Amino acid sequence: MIDQDWNVDMTESYKTVSGEGEAEIVEKKSRFIAHVFPVESESEALEQIEKTKKKYWDARHNCYAYVIGIDGKMQRYSDDGEPGGTAGMPMLEVLLGEKVKNTLVVVTRYFGGTLLGTGGLVRAYSKSTKEGLLAAGIRECVLYRRINITVDYSLSGKIQYEAAQGGHLTEDTVYAENVLFKLLVKTGSADGFAKRITDVTNGRAEIEMLEELYR
Repeated sequence: MIDQDWNVDMTESYKTVSGEGEAEIVEKKSRFIAHVFPVESESEALEQIEKTKKKYWDARHNCYAYVIGIDGKMQRYSDDGEPGGTAGMPMLEVLLGEKVKNTLVVVTRYFGGTLLGTGGLVRAYSKSTKEGLLAAGIRECVLYRRINITVDYSLSGKIQYEAAQGGHLTEDTVYAENVLFKLLVKTGSADGFAKRITDVTNGRAEIEMLEELYR
């Protein structure tokens, strides 16, 4: 029996940074320090921006760019006093080019006394952002569906075999009157896997399709 009461449209995978990262480059004695943060909301991004500005209060510029939401629809940037289009936008373009979501980059600049020109600034902010992302690392988050399968003990081996063959993740196995398998199955494979379990158990498995989550 399949208990199916869900209808959610979510992206099957997305990329984000693995954690915080920092990298520094020097262009004509100007220091560009990139700080990368994983963020889940705009308020979290703004909080990190303020913290960075306070930490580097003596820097001439603290420019930033961020992309928030799995759909990437929230995009913001700031040149923080640099000539328009030379800092925040190039940083944002790097984030969009790498297709990372829920990611904030703040680039702190200490002026070295030599003007870089608009082209030089664009290159410096782009390069420092790329180096920051390399330092933080990029990972892919995949959408899974949590599936509970309850079967008689005589069928437990079949479930274990099918789960292993499909490369699905086992969160827990509960042995009671029957055996309960708590699995994570990639959303794109969930329906096919449930049908396969129904077939191999001749309909004797109780299958519960639960929430989706990224892992």
